[in-house]
Amino acid sequence: MYLDQEAKKEIFAKYGKSNTDTGSPESQIALFSTRISHLTEHLKLNKKDYSTEHALVSLVGKRRRLLNYLKDIDIQRYRAIVKELGLRK
Repeated sequence: MYLDQEAKKEIFAKYGKSNTDTGSPESQIALFSTRISHLTEHLKLNKKDYSTEHALVSLVGKRRRLLNYLKDIDIQRYRAIVKELGLRK
């Protein structure tokens, strides 16, 4: 897999509360964003890989739902993660 456990721990440590904080919305959004960027690069080279395209669309939807949830519960945390990851709505 392109993302080993050490890389995931770094993502969770940077965006979550600790390196074992896998459940917070911020850490999940950051992990999804990493996976989305990886799949996007893959699809640039393999345009007819429709199963990967389906997985990418699914991940974007999951990230969007998490962002909407975070916006509803705490707008400051939402703004911080969007700014830090460079996402836009």
